[in-house]
Amino acid sequence: MDGKANVAYFTMEIGLEEALPTYAGGLGILAGDTVRSAADMDIPMIAVSLLYRKGYFRQKLDACGAQTEAPASWPVADLLQEMAPRCTVEIEGRAVALRAWKREVQGVNGHVVPVYFLDAALPENSAWDQALTDELYGGDAHYRLCQEIVLGIGGVRMLRALGYRDIQRYHMNEGHAALLTLELAHELARQAWDLAYEPIRQVVTPELMHLIKPLCVFTTHTPVPAGHDRFPLDGVRRVLTDYGGAFAECEKEICPDGVLDMTTLAADNSHYINGVAKRHGKVTQKMLQEYEIDSVTNGVHAATWASPPMAALFDRRIPGWREDNTSLRYALSLPIREIWQAHGEAKRELIERVNHARHVDMDPEVFTLGFARRVTAYKRADLLLQDAARLADIATRSGAFQIVYAGKAHPHDQPGKDIIRRIFQLKEALKGKIKIAYLEDYGIDLAKSLVAGVDLWLNTPQPPLEASGTSGMKAALNGVPSLSVLDGWWVEGCIEGVTGWAIGQDGGTEIHDRRSADAQSLYNKLETIILPMFNHEAERYAGVMRNAIALNGSFFNTERMLSQYIAKAYFK
Repeated sequence: MDGKANVAYFTMEIGLEEALPTYAGGLGILAGDTVRSAADMDIPMIAVSLLYRKGYFRQKLDACGAQTEAPASWPVADLLQEMAPRCTVEIEGRAVALRAWKREVQGVNGHVVPVYFLDAALPENSAWDQALTDELYGGDAHYRLCQEIVLGIGGVRMLRALGYRDIQRYHMNEGHAALLTLELAHELARQAWDLAYEPIRQVVTPELMHLIKPLCVFTTHTPVPAGHDRFPLDGVRRVLTDYGGAFAECEKEICPDGVLDMTTLAADNSHYINGVAKRHGKVTQKMLQEYEIDSVTNGVHAATWASPPMAALFDRRIPGWREDNTSLRYALSLPIREIWQAHGEAKRELIERVNHARHVDMDPEVFTLGFARRVTAYKRADLLLQDAARLADIATRSGAFQIVYAGKAHPHDQPGKDIIRRIFQLKEALKGKIKIAYLEDYGIDLAKSLVAGVDLWLNTPQPPLEASGTSGMKAALNGVPSLSVLDGWWVEGCIEGVTGWAIGQDGGTEIHDRRSADAQSLYNKLETIILPMFNHEAERYAGVMRNAIALNGSFFNTERMLSQYIAKAYFK
């Protein structure tokens, strides 16, 4: 029912389903899982994002691995409900009209969390303004700033137009929505104006910003500089004209160094700030030393990411797991044979999909590694292929294996695109020795197949740049162990030889050049421990699979995550 909610969750992207291409990667998938668990847990939440009529992009890869992009257009009116209320924001002195489209997310017990997508494609707007909600992470810094005005300022105004007036917490999922703090403060200024017995200026003061601080929660997701938006003040002055001279009165407080830093703006005006894993909280504390940084480790929505055969096993053996994810700890008593059967079904489905898409003739009986992430340099997607000769030798000595890759590089990330091409080159070099497939257009449906169907999940980021990572959590839920660098969530989730295996040593919060050492550690674990166990001690390997479900699947979920937000940030 529109008009009632306690928590407003603002996110630049959100992944609800494959048909809605309003997400780019982990940040959006986490947002979708958060909303799904909020619905399951009867949390009075609403979510706000942008529409993206052209989506993120559809990825095409040629025979050499060169990536090209095409718009991901979709039938908005067929999938979402248009809402009647309108609001406006001012950009560069122009009034830009906005509408909202709604998608309802229904929980396991029937509770609904509405998600509102802001849309500028209205006939009263100029063609340029109509395109503001066309592309996710498209355009330049100017386009991004305009989008963030729509999300932060326009989002608050749209909620008011929809009747939401008593929201207790505004949760910013990254700094993109930080301008909502400015709008909340201006709401207080306008209220003071309306109540004054004599005219006063509608100026945002430090005192007003202090008053909105208890309303705001800020979650930061990355220690990588490119993930933190910063806009030069001269450009902000040209674009952010909504408050007239009132913004000039507070710009010294908001832009003390002549730059609008969205991370700083969000952190300055939030009563609770957190990283998304314990390690990431420590890394963020070093970056933002003037703030108190807590951590809430990310999770995944269990019922969404458990494969159909694995979910059927849980339904049969652990009734109520959808309502109580912690009950998955009882997976410790699941029969090994039934886990192996459920995984085998998911694996056959994946291998059929891979063979159909890439004509590589993979074998469902052969050990299969999976790697699927956004392709950018620090995630080191090609670390597994660092020494192709050594990898081929391992396949000869310890048993055959095959590799399935997926992942998109941002259209402007040339180093990321180069990594994809390098993987294709090495795939050809290893032909006849190791079967490798790279699946294009990585999205929700493909991710569901991958995390359930491979035998081992690989994750190789450069520490400490992995904030959390959730793909390995999805794999664990399906009984797929991880072989991962000790960073992000894996610092907490790895029990060596019990839930999976670690690559290299724990490097703490400092960046070290350890690519060669990490590659050798990866090869050693694969050759001497993992492949021999899978090929010669299948029951023991299945025991690790069972532990992954019981120890990691039962904890690294958004049900637990939201319970922590409730206790620490929402209703404290």
